[in-house]
Amino acid sequence: MENAAMVLIVGLPGAGKTTVARRLEVERAALRFTPDEWMEALLGVSEDNGRRWVLESQLFWGLAARALTLGASVILDYGCWSETERDLFRTRAQEVGARTEIVVLDLPLDVLWERLHARNAALPAGTFAISREELVEYAAQFHVPSAAELARWDHQVVVTE
Repeated sequence: MENAAMVLIVGLPGAGKTTVARRLEVERAALRFTPDEWMEALLGVSEDNGRRWVLESQLFWGLAARALTLGASVILDYGCWSETERDLFRTRAQEVGARTEIVVLDLPLDVLWERLHARNAALPAGTFAISREELVEYAAQFHVPSAAELARWDHQVVVTE
């Protein structure tokens, strides 16, 4: 199991979380969990209406923990805007003996909006439109990990551009 790692991808919509998660999935032969790809199929909704947390913390985590226990790495493409959420998954991974890695995508709001505006024009399956007002609201809720928080992880990557 010493090679198993839980990689948590953190950031706002438009930051490139799923792109990074897909790349890491291939590079590491890891199991990737991207809730947006499952919301409609499992819950009958594409927008987050409070049910996403059930997918992330219960269903996907149960599968991820089993994979980690078996020695497979997992990529959690979750966003995780709060330190409490991030600590939950880091602690859970440590409890099953996995290494913990965090990738923080903390891009400027204008870059995020430019990407979301383009995505809104041709929505990929499993995604939903996000307005600039919603993005600003989300940005106010996103707590970028502090240096002290990042130090609790085995490995950290922070992308700011």
